Amino acid sequence: MEATPISEAEAMVMEVLWRASPRSAEEVIAALADPNGWAEATVKTLLNRLLNKGAIEAEKDGRRYLYSPVLRRDAWVQQQSEGLLARLFGGRVAPLVAHFSERGQLSAADVAELKRLVAELDGKEPGDGR
Repeated sequence: MEATPISEAEAMVMEVLWRASPRSAEEVIAALADPNGWAEATVKTLLNRLLNKGAIEAEKDGRRYLYSPVLRRDAWVQQQSEGLLARLFGGRVAPLVAHFSERGQLSAADVAELKRLVAELDGKEPGDGR
């Protein structure tokens, strides 16, 4: 399935379903109501929106429905990250990294991981002198 635009609140429902599914509306409500202060009706509205968008599916189980994701998390993450890059950094990763670097928001571990990734892209191991 192609990544479907979903709101931040809908993404929270999706995270519950991505962690474990299928889940009943009651299970989704239990996972989200207390931490977010959401009413039962709010969660049910979000489930219905996600159903209408085709991001989730519902299967009848007796008197209730069990909800499962159709939208894969990796497809959604890719869509979100590409959208962020396009909107804020002209679709380029380097300005994004520079933005965090200039603000001192990259730890030594982050820098090491970036070096490892760049070395992989270059086809060599970090520090191997090739």
